[in-house]
Amino acid sequence: MPTATSVPSAVFISEWGSSGSGDGQFVNPYGIAVASDGSVYVSDLNHRIQKFTAEGVFVSKWGTEGRWDRDTPLPGEFYYPWDVAVASDGSVYVVDNGYKRIQKFTSEGVFVSQWGTPGTDDRQFGSPVGVAVAPDGSVYVVDGGNNRIQKFTSEGVFVSKWGTQGTGDGEFLNPYRVAVQTDGSVYVSDFSNNRIQKFTAGGVFVTKWGSSGSGEGQFIDPYGIAVASDGSVYVADEGNHRIQKFTSEGVFVSKWGTEGTGDGELYYPRGIVVASDGSIYVSERNGHRIQKFTVGQ
Repeated sequence: MPTATSVPSAVFISEWGSSGSGDGQFVNPYGIAVASDGSVYVSDLNHRIQKFTAEGVFVSKWGTEGRWDRDTPLPGEFYYPWDVAVASDGSVYVVDNGYKRIQKFTSEGVFVSQWGTPGTDDRQFGSPVGVAVAPDGSVYVVDGGNNRIQKFTSEGVFVSKWGTQGTGDGEFLNPYRVAVQTDGSVYVSDFSNNRIQKFTAGGVFVTKWGSSGSGEGQFIDPYGIAVASDGSVYVADEGNHRIQKFTSEGVFVSKWGTEGTGDGELYYPRGIVVASDGSIYVSERNGHRIQKFTVGQ
């Protein structure tokens, strides 16, 4: 794979979090999102969303653990919130994996609406695992159980879908996360195919990159994916305990991270997001923490 000119490695800025259920603690923080005002939202398997300042100061939390046997889950209950995304208007979308639905909240955690039920039809989910909001407000949901992407309006009205199980272009094997560029391009981490796929806003295949391995541009279980304002694509290469940076077309730029729990080390990174100021936040599944980085330009 061709490589672009290398840039300096990421610089560690700060970290917060530890294993537990208290304020600022996490159990498997899978999802992370940043609002336009710099607020950071984290979903963790304590069945809740926590809100922090850009420096990691705890602000608030919401959510309670739902009951698996409940036929009609209540608003604000979660059963394994897998991912979180924030729209430009501050609305917060949460993937409620166990209940096969998307919940929408205000920036302060007030319930607004929900959509989704178990199944394979439009607006149904086999296993929703990722969510992203486009600049125009469109909501993209990764339906991992059905190996597809579904696109909705900001209010949950079904728009379109694409993807089937497989290894070909536009096919998926356990897709996990989705990110949207300012021009509307959609990037999907195709976990079990160890690759990234790029699509138009309507789901037309554009390009792909990646294969199984530990070399530059290779992946072992690519999970989180994020797009910066300049079009750079960041991938949480979970099995290699690192972050890789690419151009918008998939040309390798740089990487950082080694397995560990020290500052700047990564222990199964899953969630990644880029703030408007260029700061990069990474959530670690087994590290039970958030790390904040900056990257040389």
